[in-house]
Amino acid sequence: MGSGRTPSQTIGPFFHDALLDKDRSELVPPDHPEAIRIVGTVYDSAGDPVPDAMVEIWHADRAGRYDHENFSGFGRSDTVDGGSFSFVTVKPGPVAGPDGEMQAPHVMVSVFARGLLKRVVTRIYFPDEGEANASDPVLSFMEDAAFRETLIARDEGDALRFDIRLQGENQTAFFEL
Repeated sequence: MGSGRTPSQTIGPFFHDALLDKDRSELVPPDHPEAIRIVGTVYDSAGDPVPDAMVEIWHADRAGRYDHENFSGFGRSDTVDGGSFSFVTVKPGPVAGPDGEMQAPHVMVSVFARGLLKRVVTRIYFPDEGEANASDPVLSFMEDAAFRETLIARDEGDALRFDIRLQGENQTAFFEL
């Protein structure tokens, strides 16, 4: 076997050397007419910010289309300044789920961090989509309202805030893959 390092062997250096080689936090230019900003902080089980995590997002465009010639829908950010991350993107449109049922506009999120052998996956839903969120099949499946609320971003005027709590009090809802 070779002596090269892989993601499962070392988290920190792999992220910064191989995966964060360029800034992928702007999916659209900040001056794009439909640009939105998503900001957040990744917290560990003790409630401390995680300064060396990586957050990935992917989502459809406004028309509900994934990865096409004008929009990839993929972004990646490391956590800096005390565990914070940010993205500039567009709000996605509704998309059909595997069974054809329409889902509320959402952004898929993966978090890679120290202490995690596998990524954790969650979603960001939008606070101005009350009706769509109420009928979303994924959100509707979750019986605990407080847990459901961990998936809805907060509008802070100039940005949407989505903090990610890996464990502990107010843990973000994660999905099993």
